[in-house]
Amino acid sequence: MSKRVKGMLIDTIREQIGENRDILLIDSSKLDANTANRFRLALREKGIGVLTVQNTLARRALNDVGVTSLDSLLAGPSTLVWGGQDIVDLSKEIAKWAKDVSELEVKGGSCEGETLDAAGVESLSKSLSRDELLSKLSGMLLSPGAKLAAALTGPGAMLASQVEKISEGEGGAGEAAEPAAEEGE
Repeated sequence: MSKRVKGMLIDTIREQIGENRDILLIDSSKLDANTANRFRLALREKGIGVLTVQNTLARRALNDVGVTSLDSLLAGPSTLVWGGQDIVDLSKEIAKWAKDVSELEVKGGSCEGETLDAAGVESLSKSLSRDELLSKLSGMLLSPGAKLAAALTGPGAMLASQVEKISEGEGGAGEAAEPAAEEGE
């Protein structure tokens, strides 16, 4: 392969990866054609890119964009997987496929410049996603305010309820107070 063709392939890899720096590396070479097609279509629907690459070209393209953490994993058949909402969602999706399809092998990945092995990707897939973390965080931030509001309105509501009962004549104290006032006159 000429240098010009290699350069074009490296440029294509860089273009497809784009701004993504959190990338997983899998071996999908043992998948049959139908399973591989279902796999790629399902990932594409979720906004996840899949690209089977030649290791040396991928290494050069990734190094050009600053991803060097995958260098040690680029051996044997390699497929780059990137995209989705975040690296946790990506790892969840790949871990699910690896569990369902035994021929799919997770080799590792790169998360914020750190190298992940297959166990690291599995561990990451069990983490909370970005949306789940934001939801949990907002609940934690709003909880003290809700407790404070309940504590402040609780006694006032109880007092208002007692005043209402007295004004309607349901309270025993209000009825007893009127005849006592009449006797004193």
